[in-house]
Amino acid sequence: MAKGLYTHLRELWQTHDKELVKERMIKWRAGGSIVEVEKPLRLDKARSLGYKAKKGFFVVRVRLIRGGRRRPRHTHGRKSRKQYERKILKMNYQWVAEQRAEKAYKNLEVLNSYYLAKDGKHYFFEVILVNPEVPEIKNDSTINWICNPTNKNRAARGLTSAAKKSRGLRTKSHNMKVRPSARAWSRSGK
Repeated sequence: MAKGLYTHLRELWQTHDKELVKERMIKWRAGGSIVEVEKPLRLDKARSLGYKAKKGFFVVRVRLIRGGRRRPRHTHGRKSRKQYERKILKMNYQWVAEQRAEKAYKNLEVLNSYYLAKDGKHYFFEVILVNPEVPEIKNDSTINWICNPTNKNRAARGLTSAAKKSRGLRTKSHNMKVRPSARAWSRSGK
């Protein structure tokens, strides 16, 4: 059976040239932490997550620092302890990237996101954003659900795919500490 364009793109990304990505990451590191991109780098992944090349859709590349997230250490004064507390966010990096993109673009809603690359210091994600006020979005029956006020601030409320994965909502079971809610299990799930 003949393979489609997006199947070939997916296979290309799995066996891509690592040197080319390294060159790109050098430029990405020199740029800002949140950069608007003209078109998605992984078109097959973006399309599978709901991206369309039409008015109202935006793609943003987000750079995050890797490693254990620690609280900043004090610089002044004599303290009894060094106070190097670990900051446990209980969120995956992709969810954090979505939240940062949502904060930077307050008039847009986060649709989804996907992984791009990582190096020794950073993670790179691309986040798909949608403007719910644009007529092209309001008239599109496949995406106009995002115009509903109940879908505001999806990333902050943990309603995106990456956030649901981080919250442990991909599977259903009464034995899970995150179901029916974290409050029901005395916050022992998260």
